[in-house]
Amino acid sequence: MLNKPRYLTTLLVLLTAAPVYADLFVRDDIITTPTRDSFSVCFDHTCASVVTVSLTPDEWRNAIRPLQKPAASAAAERAAIAESIALLEAIVGRYTGTHRDRGRNLSGIGKPGQLDCIDESTNTTTYLRLLERDGLLRHHRVGKRSTRFGLFVGMPHTTAVIVEVGSARRYAVDSWFLDNGQPPFIAEIDLWKAGAAPDTH
Repeated sequence: MLNKPRYLTTLLVLLTAAPVYADLFVRDDIITTPTRDSFSVCFDHTCASVVTVSLTPDEWRNAIRPLQKPAASAAAERAAIAESIALLEAIVGRYTGTHRDRGRNLSGIGKPGQLDCIDESTNTTTYLRLLERDGLLRHHRVGKRSTRFGLFVGMPHTTAVIVEVGSARRYAVDSWFLDNGQPPFIAEIDLWKAGAAPDTH
């Protein structure tokens, strides 16, 4: 169910400095303690559009199916996290029009419902927080988003992050590379920062 959208002025994005990627969760229009009944979804590049969405009990049960059976290992849980994120994207997309989102930026540029990495990382972090709130993450906790930039990795790029319990290894959970409803690319953060992508991993 979709509540009244709030359209925001597009943020000025300077591509030469990391501080512009300060976590958008400090914004007062993005819900920082999301619940299934009320959470924010960003789209239209750099969270230019933000809407509040709620899921029905059946939708939530469907989205968390991959995580309902405790994973035997952290690696198995990461695979299940990716499946649940994909399901959440598909369900939410029906309410927001983001079902049209295409991977990366160029294939969907100028089209409604398109997401850039700021939108994707914000939404994915929200979905991870929902899963964490429900006690579904047993081998991981939600970390702070991370940005990579530099001569050999192209334009600045931001991702959601999970942290493995025990080892403290950080993993990128990057939904930007693929179309809406596809499992996000998950990789150790150091590999991701070095430029890892689905077609290079």
